[in-house]
Amino acid sequence: MKAIICDTFGPPSSLKYGELPDPIPGAKDVLIKIKACSVNFPDTLIIQGKYQFKPEFPFSPGSDVAGIVETVGAEVKAFKPGDKVIAMTPHGGYAEKVAVNYKTVFPIPPGMEMEVASSFLMTYGTSYHALKDRGNLKEGETLLVLGAAGGVGLTAVELGELMGAKVIACASSDEKLQLCKEYGADEVINYASSDLREEIKRLTDGKGINMVYDPVGGDLSEPALRSLNWGGRHLVIGFATGDIPRIPWNLPLLKGCQIVGVFWGSFAQRFPGENMQNTMEIIQWISTGKLKPHISKTYKLKDAPQALIDISERKAMGKIVISM
Repeated sequence: MKAIICDTFGPPSSLKYGELPDPIPGAKDVLIKIKACSVNFPDTLIIQGKYQFKPEFPFSPGSDVAGIVETVGAEVKAFKPGDKVIAMTPHGGYAEKVAVNYKTVFPIPPGMEMEVASSFLMTYGTSYHALKDRGNLKEGETLLVLGAAGGVGLTAVELGELMGAKVIACASSDEKLQLCKEYGADEVINYASSDLREEIKRLTDGKGINMVYDPVGGDLSEPALRSLNWGGRHLVIGFATGDIPRIPWNLPLLKGCQIVGVFWGSFAQRFPGENMQNTMEIIQWISTGKLKPHISKTYKLKDAPQALIDISERKAMGKIVISM
């Protein structure tokens, strides 16, 4: 099968477009002929050996896939050849086929395009788990979203609005902030041209915010944390800047606030039942038009390295997808 091949850790330019053996499904696996795979920020880390786990070489990056079931293992009863499905896999999505455990496979709702189907499991799954399970976001609370026009950030804006929060979207350009407004942001802050903390004070009449959704890290985390009011929650999603902030430990003490880690992949593995419920709620919202994944660009499989460059340089708005 054709695939993007990582045979040594390095930047996207080190990836190769070539042939890998077709995967062989186990007894509990579903073999999927991939039609689309979305690009996520962790893909840029796994090829550099910077992610939480390191696959054996050679491997393909890519975790969110949509396609058609080709074969199923002997113990799989929920799916059959020909079914249209979406699935999560630790890696292997930048290829023509992938074998995944049936517990991470979901049917595609009727009428949903493959590119759309591939674009929401990780991003919406992360954001919904963060806001609902880890942050306990309540209607009427104020949610600040950093990196709000990115893949996970935009879903946090959209879900925050759907869950009844007042959403303040923060991004580095007016173009990105306009997209955030279209997806439900009540207020916006351009942190490239204004002081983040002062703008938060202005927009909240000095009251501060209840929750920070932070996939960015770096220099933005501390001023956002300092803007929390009493009992606030700072959700640690990731570090798109590449810099892990050093937070003064007196801040959580003085504010009675929480710094909460969010690792959706581990949650999905440890609590498959709860993750299934969250996923089905997200699929229902997308099917009824309450959520709408924003796909800004699609790439051919051979151009996947460029897609990774674009996402690592934070050029993408919403989702970008590899179409087979």
